[in-house]
Amino acid sequence: MQAMELQNINDIDDATKHSRKELFRIGIALLFIVGIMLYTISQNTVDGSPSTLLIIAAMIGGYMAMNIGANDVANNVGPAVGSKALTMGGAILIAAIFEASGALVAGGDVVSTIKKGIIDPSGVMNGDTFVWMMMAALLAGAIWLNIATALGAPVSTTHSIVGGVLGAGIAAGGMDIANWSKMGAIAASWVISPMLGGLIAAAFLYMIKRFITYRADMLGAARKMVPIFVAVMVWAFSTYLILKGLKKIWKVDFLTAGGTGLVIAVILYFVVRPLVAKAAVKLTNDKESVNSLFTIPLIFSAALLSFAHGANDVANAVGPLAAINEVITHGDVVSKAAIPLWVMMIGAIGIAIGLALYGPKLIKTVGSEITELNKMRAFCVAMAAAITVIIASQLGLPVSSTHIAVGGIFGVGFLREYLKATYIEMVAEIKHHHESDNPEEVEAFLLAFRKASLNKKRGMLQELKMKSAKAHLTKKERKQLKRVYKTELVKRSHLYKIAAAWVITVPFSGLMAALLFFMIRGMMMP
Repeated sequence: MQAMELQNINDIDDATKHSRKELFRIGIALLFIVGIMLYTISQNTVDGSPSTLLIIAAMIGGYMAMNIGANDVANNVGPAVGSKALTMGGAILIAAIFEASGALVAGGDVVSTIKKGIIDPSGVMNGDTFVWMMMAALLAGAIWLNIATALGAPVSTTHSIVGGVLGAGIAAGGMDIANWSKMGAIAASWVISPMLGGLIAAAFLYMIKRFITYRADMLGAARKMVPIFVAVMVWAFSTYLILKGLKKIWKVDFLTAGGTGLVIAVILYFVVRPLVAKAAVKLTNDKESVNSLFTIPLIFSAALLSFAHGANDVANAVGPLAAINEVITHGDVVSKAAIPLWVMMIGAIGIAIGLALYGPKLIKTVGSEITELNKMRAFCVAMAAAITVIIASQLGLPVSSTHIAVGGIFGVGFLREYLKATYIEMVAEIKHHHESDNPEEVEAFLLAFRKASLNKKRGMLQELKMKSAKAHLTKKERKQLKRVYKTELVKRSHLYKIAAAWVITVPFSGLMAALLFFMIRGMMMP
């Protein structure tokens, strides 16, 4: 009887454990919001008394910052966690430090009040209306990010706030206030971003396989090629960081950024090459050993992506708040607003808190639930994130870092599906064409085939086909083999869920912002 009572107590404790954790997270988040309220009351006054609108706007800005940390930062560290290059705790610590550092060191002194120029601010000349509009946009974007995080869908923070500004702007100034050509370009990025990210990530993974893991002497190939891949990564991230992460404090053109990145890459190549050679001496000639050589580059990429994200995307949290602060303190609706330190601190600390409290859910989704990532695949995703942004910025294409990273993950997953299906087809054809019925002879040939380089595999298969008079596998049989392996390597349910979330981000946040604007205006007007 006593044992049953103890079991019941344990069951109750297990059932309430999740609730206690959730209450703890909510409590910490509320403490942060209350802290913002108290600080804003003590530091910001208009005509000698605190501005109620500014206090509310600051609290909404803190809520938005936490949601950015919970949802958007997962794209930077998720692949490193999924590949086990970083633990969850280590990833959160690195991301929090570098996100906050990026925001505070390179976040800039001014920010555009209308993100991406999607509406004409001259259409909202009244200061109060502008403040209500930006508050509605900020709150709508934050609520949508909160919903997406709860659903486990990584979405674009930029698109969330763009939709909010568009919806609130139309509600405030009518349809003519919107820049529809800009919105068309943003809509195009729903396709451009993941496609570019996926293609570039898949291309790098294929090169790693082609030049390293498909070779008989994998370690020898790794000693030669890993320093080159790391150098390319250093060039990409240096250029990316200069163009995007440091643009507020050091604005240069692409050639200068690319040239500076190339010099850094060449220097690092000669530093990394002996280190890789030394590490390879202790390793065995297999994929797992080669995989381990990408651990440190992955950790650095997670840190640098987080720094660039903090510097570049913190404006999504503090931009509308800075614009509201400018109107309330100076009475002017401007296209660019100064960012006071206290506003930037709200963005930086809020992102770190949101990441620590709610980030693990999206980090797991991005890192391990879409497709299985090892360190080589995660490295390719990180490379795609940096290179795609560089290419897109030079072509003037609007892209989302979230869409790029998630597209890169799907890209490596689909490439693996293709390569697996192709390999299974080759093995099936070997068995189909083999002249002998002796199972041991077939297995010996398959063992030699697996160890052979890519070119040798093709030669062995071609030679076997020439000797055999048997028919090839039918097209239907090949399709059936490929279909089996496709369903195992990439989770289609995640693909459909994430794609649906991307498509509805702008319309959903826009509609919600319009409704919130009308509600705020109704409450504030006499």
